[in-house]
Amino acid sequence: KPSLFGLPSMLRGGGALALKSTLAAGAKDDSVSCANSAQAFIDQVNAGYETVHRKFEEQFWGTKMALSKGTKLADGTAPEDYSVSALTETKKAMEAFLADEQKLAEARKWLEDPSGTEDQKKTLKMFIRTFGCYIMESAEAKALREEAMKIEGSLESSRNTMKLGADLPDKGFTEMSSVQLATKMRTEADEGVRKACYNGLKSIGGFVVENGFLEVVKARNQMAKALGYEDYYDYKVTQAEGFNKKRLFEILDTLEVGTRDLNMEARSLLAKEKGASALEPWNRGYMMAGDVARALDPYFPFEKSVEMWGRSFASLGITYKESTMDLDLLDRKGKYSNGFCHWPQPAWKKPDGTWQPAMTHFTSLADPSAVGSGHNALTTLMHEAGHAAHFANIQQPSPLFAQERAPTSVAYAETQSMFLESLVGDAAWRGKYARDRDGKPVPWELVEQEIKSTHPYKVFGLRAMICVPYFEKALYELPESEVTAERVAQLADEVELKIQGGPSPRPLLSVPHLLADEASCYYHGYVLAEMAVQQTREYFLKKDGYLTDNPAIGPALEKAYWEPGNSEMFLDLVQSLTGKALTGDAWVSALKKPVADKLVSEKVDYDAAVQKPAPGKGEGDSSVDLQMRVRFVDGDEVIADSKSGTFLSACDTFEKYVANRFPRAK
Repeated sequence: KPSLFGLPSMLRGGGALALKSTLAAGAKDDSVSCANSAQAFIDQVNAGYETVHRKFEEQFWGTKMALSKGTKLADGTAPEDYSVSALTETKKAMEAFLADEQKLAEARKWLEDPSGTEDQKKTLKMFIRTFGCYIMESAEAKALREEAMKIEGSLESSRNTMKLGADLPDKGFTEMSSVQLATKMRTEADEGVRKACYNGLKSIGGFVVENGFLEVVKARNQMAKALGYEDYYDYKVTQAEGFNKKRLFEILDTLEVGTRDLNMEARSLLAKEKGASALEPWNRGYMMAGDVARALDPYFPFEKSVEMWGRSFASLGITYKESTMDLDLLDRKGKYSNGFCHWPQPAWKKPDGTWQPAMTHFTSLADPSAVGSGHNALTTLMHEAGHAAHFANIQQPSPLFAQERAPTSVAYAETQSMFLESLVGDAAWRGKYARDRDGKPVPWELVEQEIKSTHPYKVFGLRAMICVPYFEKALYELPESEVTAERVAQLADEVELKIQGGPSPRPLLSVPHLLADEASCYYHGYVLAEMAVQQTREYFLKKDGYLTDNPAIGPALEKAYWEPGNSEMFLDLVQSLTGKALTGDAWVSALKKPVADKLVSEKVDYDAAVQKPAPGKGEGDSSVDLQMRVRFVDGDEVIADSKSGTFLSACDTFEKYVANRFPRAK
């Protein structure tokens, strides 16, 4: 996921300290010096940033996808090689570019020039805010940062090659990815298999604490404290959101306290209905939806997921403004164990008025043979393609407005993806798009069964989300002497018990966000985003009465949320669209809605949806124009490219590829 907005630089990472900062020897970038005009300076920064950003993103994609030397990207280019060492070096180069005090000084000088245009002033202010996020006060902090990055690179490399799997009953050890383990926990009827898969996920924690994670935590904290922050979490949240850790947890505490009793009630209800064993971490997901998930599986055929995503987004009026997207959707050994969406080429408007479209790298970890893979693929597509739509539609005069790191807000970025992903859970969306291979819609009885079996327990999702930031808060607040394998494992168990009421189906130390610098101390963004998602859903429902296939949604999101990029505050953007300040009220209200009331409203929406033509059968359904070139890839292999046909023809080629590679049992 992107790591991500900002207040003025005085309140951001670096803050006032940035004004007096000095760089370590050799870190200074001389590519920009005393330009003869504000526009010349802006042009130099834009061009320089595009170069260092691109080189890093090439390595990020190549190493995470385990690409072979020479594998070309969508634009036909490729670096000399893909390696962890090159990833580390290109990241250092990008951050050195952004941490150049000379650029900060020159941006401030040109901002004082009264002859500057409004676009130039806007861009220079954003430069100042961005440079303030990366400039460090001391050589000590910079050295600690580089040390943390080096250890982190080694840890990620080890984690990517970890022999992960489960010791299955009667089968012995079977290699599986974290996604496969989690899927089996939700869908496998044999409790012994589910427990083995949970233990497999749990083993990730022991592996990472023995392979550098503790050293990464210590180095990150030392760096943050050298810069004057309370700890690394305080540093990260100040950079990403523009307010400090104390303010963040004041917000999160309202959700934690406000849903604490609801969580305990849900746990008691689950134990009463399914037995006490339903609360075991390997049983909970299955007991809530295992049978339903298996019954729903035929209505989410994996090979149709990309077509349904495209049709759904097109019906919402969403376009990608001539961008290019590489989709690597299939799980394979050695591939990074988390879906993400990154941009080697940010979208932006050039000074001469020409448009630079985005280039997107988008991945998930689908196993088409697994029960639930189609549903997982769709939710991942809707989520990551939501990120892609957002960043493809940022229309500002510099690529720095459209990059996913600080000062771009985590919550701002995640709101877009999570809002669009949320549609898949609606009865209206399922009545239209959840179809079996013969085109028959999912029966209402299954939708009804799922609502009854999951809605009372939706609070578990909220508690699971806030569990990660509460753990990272506690982790980075540990005295350094207590950052040991035993204490960190114990801390994870303590936080799971306090926040979730017992061991989590997704053990905290298995969460991949903890490891990577871009994603660490990031998960709170999902929580703030879900608050915004629920408030945005409430806004459109009150205004238009429906969400699925609402053609007003795409243009509204583009204008209010996407076009500004990081030029405006996340909280201001939410208020500008919804007309009120961000709160958790809509989220809590949705969780507390009685099952009977939800069934009534969802049945009305479902009935209306199934009366409409099936996808591909309606007027105008013969084509899908997202204004985007799409390449389906599987590591080094290019499966399909819409450039040589259309979006739907590329989907058809991908569908046939999946059918050949993963033949269904007769």
